Amino acid sequence: MSQPFSYRHLYYFWVVAKEGGIARGAERLGMAVQTVSTQVRELERTLGHALLQPAGRRLVLTEAGIAAMHQADQIFQLGERLPDIVRDAAAGARAVRLAVGVSQWLPKLVVRSLMQPVMAEPALRLICQEGDFDELIAELALHRLDVLLTDRPPPANANIKVYSHLLGASRLAWYAPRAWQAAGRKHFPGSLEKVPVLLPSKRGAVRPLVDRWFERQAIHPRIVGEFDDSALLKTFASDGMGVFPAAEQVEGELIAHYDVKPIGYCDDVEERFFAIGTERKVTHPLVKLLLPDTR
Repeated sequence: MSQPFSYRHLYYFWVVAKEGGIARGAERLGMAVQTVSTQVRELERTLGHALLQPAGRRLVLTEAGIAAMHQADQIFQLGERLPDIVRDAAAGARAVRLAVGVSQWLPKLVVRSLMQPVMAEPALRLICQEGDFDELIAELALHRLDVLLTDRPPPANANIKVYSHLLGASRLAWYAPRAWQAAGRKHFPGSLEKVPVLLPSKRGAVRPLVDRWFERQAIHPRIVGEFDDSALLKTFASDGMGVFPAAEQVEGELIAHYDVKPIGYCDDVEERFFAIGTERKVTHPLVKLLLPDTR
């Protein structure tokens, strides 16, 4: 039977590993360096393996330390949820918490469409965090998110083990406000050289697809605006600034909310949508509902 370890010692190790050194860890904990060092060494003695090793002026995780850190992340993430769980239980609510990361490049209307399978859950407690793809991958690795919705799969050389699920794909279409609908439809797609065009920024996954489509069509668009935020792009477009590409999947919502109409379609261009998680076999009941192959 293995010797039980101290969760207090594990917490000290967790903080030291995050801070990259005993001194910084001790400062964050408000404790003496010697005390923290002793507690971490005691954890290593109990577990029977070195968890940290020097690398220059920093401490880095050993292979055993990486495994311990992974478990510590899960343990203390669960601890952070404890007040919410207790509050919900005291209030008589059996809330089902779902923490979703949303890549800032994923159009908001697409997010709403992808989330529809879970919205009927009566006890749903939805937490949405929008941000940069790399930042959200890090949050996912720390188990602060249950799933990440994005417009791209994770890179093959990702430092953490994640699993990608294709949620679907949608043909790309072009939409125009009233002022540009007639001109945009006339001789489409060549009309895109004559009407003002709004595009997502080059940091989004869809932009390279659009640029390559322009090249294949030998079109030199009259670009008047580029946007990181898809909702902002559509807002400017609805005010008459220009035409823009968007997933055909949300055509109904675009027409209803932004008073635009389709002027043409890119039959050979699809925007793809992904869910990324840290589990090979998905266990969260609401994440299962999001994935077409597990419903």
